[in-house]
Amino acid sequence: MSLRLKLLHLFGRAVMRRSAATAPPLEMRADFERLTTRHLPMPPWTLALPRPLAPGLDALVITNRPGSRPAPVDRALLWFHGGAFVAGSPRTHAAMLARLARATGLEVVLPDYRRAPEHPFPAAPDDARAAFDALVARGIAPEGIVIGGDSAGGNLAFGLLAALLGEGIRPAGVVGMSPVTDLTFSGASIVENAVTDTMLPADRQGDVPRYYLAGADPTDPRASPLFADFPAPPPVFLQYSASEILRDDNRRLVEKLRAAGGTVVADEWPDTPHVFTLFAAYVPEAREGLARTARFMNGLWEGRG
Repeated sequence: MSLRLKLLHLFGRAVMRRSAATAPPLEMRADFERLTTRHLPMPPWTLALPRPLAPGLDALVITNRPGSRPAPVDRALLWFHGGAFVAGSPRTHAAMLARLARATGLEVVLPDYRRAPEHPFPAAPDDARAAFDALVARGIAPEGIVIGGDSAGGNLAFGLLAALLGEGIRPAGVVGMSPVTDLTFSGASIVENAVTDTMLPADRQGDVPRYYLAGADPTDPRASPLFADFPAPPPVFLQYSASEILRDDNRRLVEKLRAAGGTVVADEWPDTPHVFTLFAAYVPEAREGLARTARFMNGLWEGRG
């Protein structure tokens, strides 16, 4: 473990986890926005431009600056940011996605989906589907779209995948970084890793059904994609930590996708914080995590021109 990763664990426990453990939703949102935009600046090689995506839904579009290799017009990465369904925004995750844009050459589309508690379930899944449909309407075929997301955004990504597969629509692939897949929080790691997780407070998970689901069934497949069906899934890359409370959300999803005949890369790290790749500007393990993600994505196009 690098010194910088050790420092990230300390920062997570002292700052990120404390805010997540004690702050009400809107305060947590403001804290997360302030911390990430202050400490995770956009790298100079990319452009991040706000654009309307669908009626009532805007997005931040990240692409490499002129002079770099142009993004292919028939491909895109559709990424849903994390933040426990109440926090986060395209801006909080732009620096991380800029690195993926550079490593893959893809245009990255970050929808500014509606968040709880103002807009409870199913507003966010509805926006996720609207974002995908908007890219298709723009002329990008489903097989040219990689769907991705981290944490709560990973939940939206796999919920969207299940809905698409149920309609016979198959995207190019899916990337999940520590997605929360089970809003019943029945995984053993919720308890087993309550101490080792330096980002997420296990005792706060019960707030998610209250703020986000607002009375909806947590076993609804759109809320908990672990309970969804994934007929003939595309290639999937899942990156998560063995020491985080969502470990079993990911391990169980790996098993489910493989049982459905899917090819799944399970990139389990032994001792990293939740969605550690956000901190790629500082932590070498985070840069390696993004490099592995990019290699998977680039491999989706091998032999396809």
